Amino acid sequence: MPDIQTLRSPAELLNYAGGAWTRSAGSEYFPVLNPATLEPLASVPSGTKEDVDAVVRAAAAAYPGWRRTPPEDRIQYLFKLKQLMEDRVEDLARVITLENGKTLSESRAELRRAIENVEVACGIPTLMQGYNLEDVASGIDETMIRQPLGVTAAIAPFNFPAMIPFWFLPYAIACGNTFILKPSEKVPLTAQRIFELLEELKLPAGVVNLLHGDRTVVEALLDHPGVRAISFVGSTAVARQIYARAALRGKRVQCQGGAKNHVLILPDADLETATRIISDGAFGCAGQRCLAVSVAVTVGDARNKFTEGIAAIAGTMRVGNGLDESMQMGPVITSDSKARIESLIAQGASEGATVLLDGRNGNGTASGSASGSGNFLRPTLLDQVPAESALTSTEIFGPVLSLIHARTLEEGIEILARNSYGNMASIFTTSGAAARKFRYEVSAGNVGINIGVAAPMAYFPFSGWGDSFFGVLHGQGRDAVEFYTDKKIVVERWPKQWSRKF
Repeated sequence: MPDIQTLRSPAELLNYAGGAWTRSAGSEYFPVLNPATLEPLASVPSGTKEDVDAVVRAAAAAYPGWRRTPPEDRIQYLFKLKQLMEDRVEDLARVITLENGKTLSESRAELRRAIENVEVACGIPTLMQGYNLEDVASGIDETMIRQPLGVTAAIAPFNFPAMIPFWFLPYAIACGNTFILKPSEKVPLTAQRIFELLEELKLPAGVVNLLHGDRTVVEALLDHPGVRAISFVGSTAVARQIYARAALRGKRVQCQGGAKNHVLILPDADLETATRIISDGAFGCAGQRCLAVSVAVTVGDARNKFTEGIAAIAGTMRVGNGLDESMQMGPVITSDSKARIESLIAQGASEGATVLLDGRNGNGTASGSASGSGNFLRPTLLDQVPAESALTSTEIFGPVLSLIHARTLEEGIEILARNSYGNMASIFTTSGAAARKFRYEVSAGNVGINIGVAAPMAYFPFSGWGDSFFGVLHGQGRDAVEFYTDKKIVVERWPKQWSRKF
């Protein structure tokens, strides 16, 4: 596969509809910038309603034939896709790092998660099976079968441009649906590259479709009568709007929102290991992941040792261009994101938090490892954030870890209970009783026990509670199969006198 410089159209990215690369009907384009260097990589169209209609019509035209394709035949394309992705991991990782900024090791790990979802979706002939019962009444049998929905769409965020689309795409098409991906306009190149791989599969035209654009395109997808289901990952405010608007139009909807993830550190924990794991959870991917550790709650005597340890690790992290394999953290996605994060750090300080480690003006670590340009911040630690501070409920989405201190396990769990989000919560302890109490009582959809980032494997749902999720069925695994199929109940009777005589 050629370098990023030889993408199909580096000046103007194209949509992929009905098996063909097509130019947007609009004339407005936005630059795609490398967040580490601020260099332009490509231009992405803002998109139009006409673009949306053309893509939906292409997907709708492909649906009848694809639906009638046996599941065993549908998954053969996924087997080939898995191998293509395995073969192109390094190229794809480089594209992710160029447009997102995360380190190459983080990009490779993201791709592993994407590939896992392709592997799980290859089990659709089993996962999609229904069930039946003879003689629900005398001579009457009943069967439940699953059938695909039709045209489905996913609106993906910037922070995991490869992994998150694969929470949806392989399951949707394996179940017999056709699929439209609308990637973030901040990171459209990864999706472009993935669709070049999909084109190599020679899927029937219109089964998979790529649609670039901004809010206009999203709203048109939500409103289009030809789209049966919408998946979204992003901020809670936008997730709430998308869920309401799409549901109002009778669509099936799943919306993953924001988070404010807490970890609880007990004095009996292996504090050296816990500190290292929590550091990665807080500052990996520059804190730009929905399972990032946002708040560390120490209990009792864990306070001093953990605070000293996390400050030592965070203060020496190598921050710079993710293409440099020696870097441990890359930039945040845009200059606006950087400015917003810096303003939240200042707000926390003004509201009473102690800035133990200040990552503002973060062009490099103490050793000057980061580029002079780019959207760089260094890891930041805010100690003793007051309960009344807005930061206790604000998703910062950057390399900022707040420290709060509790006297007991019960007080720590109570601190977590004040959080309106419910994406993830973790505890570090060697006590089975404490771990069970935490697991039982904490209000979060993904729970970690001595795990910093409790990211579910592909055969489990990516759960979320409270303000972190709107819907019933989550992405990945069996939930994905449930989301992308309708249940049909067949009740049948065949009286003997109706039977053909032989």
